[in-house]
Amino acid sequence: MSVHIVVVDDDVDVARTIELSLRRHTDIQVSLAFSGAEALQAIRRHRPDLVILDIIMPGMDGYEVCSQLRADPLCADIPILFLSAKGEISDRLEGFRLGADDYVTKPFNVEELALRAKAVLRRTQAERGARPEPPTVLTVGDMALDTKTFQITIADRQRVLLTPVEFDLLYHLMSNAGTVFSSDRLLQEVWGYPYDAGSPDLVRMHVRNLRLKIEPNPQAPVYIRTVPRRGYTVALPDSHELR
Repeated sequence: MSVHIVVVDDDVDVARTIELSLRRHTDIQVSLAFSGAEALQAIRRHRPDLVILDIIMPGMDGYEVCSQLRADPLCADIPILFLSAKGEISDRLEGFRLGADDYVTKPFNVEELALRAKAVLRRTQAERGARPEPPTVLTVGDMALDTKTFQITIADRQRVLLTPVEFDLLYHLMSNAGTVFSSDRLLQEVWGYPYDAGSPDLVRMHVRNLRLKIEPNPQAPVYIRTVPRRGYTVALPDSHELR
């Protein structure tokens, strides 16, 4: 059975070297990501069988990517193999504390990495065999986002198809329901812009487009809310607490 691995490394040469090594195993499909934000997008869209994750990356580092995945109800059980030049015992312990399944230090042998990846896959797939398949629908209140079809259903009304960018934005807000995100933070965590780069107008435009698709009255939104001087949130059902 073919498996899907997402390789995340900001060094393009390293990422492609790993890809070539893994593709020698004909049962492995590989996708590449070169930043933390791009990694989250790829992982949430593909729901891979394994993530090989660098730690030291500009912007969102591998530790933060791991933390977000482990907090995400639809991605929490995806195994993660850290691959990093951070080789101190404290670094390795931090990786395992955050939920890594294995940890390989750079420089590394590509064939050993492939074998370690397959060992993680054997172990985790055996464990998954005793559990039901993880859900593919993220639900907050009467919003249901299908991660396979990119469709959103509101209160059992007709499904609406989202663009990939709209999906990434709404997924991020829904998987962190109750959290208020500033435009700057969304630019970093959804689009991968460095701090203080990118235009808040980009966020406003996509929030506006989402509201036109899902809100009963886009001028008085009830699903994607604006918190004055703070940002945007998808509020938790029956809760007025925002963090």
